[in-house]
Amino acid sequence: MHKKHQKAFTLVELLLSLAIFGMLMAAVAVAFDASVKNYQDNQGIYRTVNTARQTLLRLTNDVRTAESVAVVGTDGDPDNTQLTLRTANQDITYRYDATDKILYLHTAETNYVLCRNIDAMSFERAPVADSNPVAVRNVRIVMTVTDPDSGVSQTLAAAAVVRRNL
Repeated sequence: MHKKHQKAFTLVELLLSLAIFGMLMAAVAVAFDASVKNYQDNQGIYRTVNTARQTLLRLTNDVRTAESVAVVGTDGDPDNTQLTLRTANQDITYRYDATDKILYLHTAETNYVLCRNIDAMSFERAPVADSNPVAVRNVRIVMTVTDPDSGVSQTLAAAAVVRRNL
């Protein structure tokens, strides 16, 4: 009798191919999980830094259009963590609270949170040369923000000239 040879996979070959396929799928799953985690971290960092940049833009615009800027140690500005601006309509105070890690905006009408997750912030003022009484010519703002989810920190800085004192 003559036997016909059937072409098919043996059980050992099938199990071996399933094991290799499983290892490949595990590697793909690990790579995909890492890329999703990286995307989420970058998205959190982007949101935090973008909020800080918008805050700096608002601060510099307010400094540029202010009538005057309070000097450190006067008018309720005890140190470089607070900035009081006088405008034509109202006084605006930006106050950094290191315990809460929050920058607050205070006006006569409103008090609200402007930016969160700030590790450090300072308002450095440079006086107008030969001014009596002392007037502030420009303000340098430095803030360090940290994304709460990833723990990544970024330091941002901006400067603005008080146009009324030019």
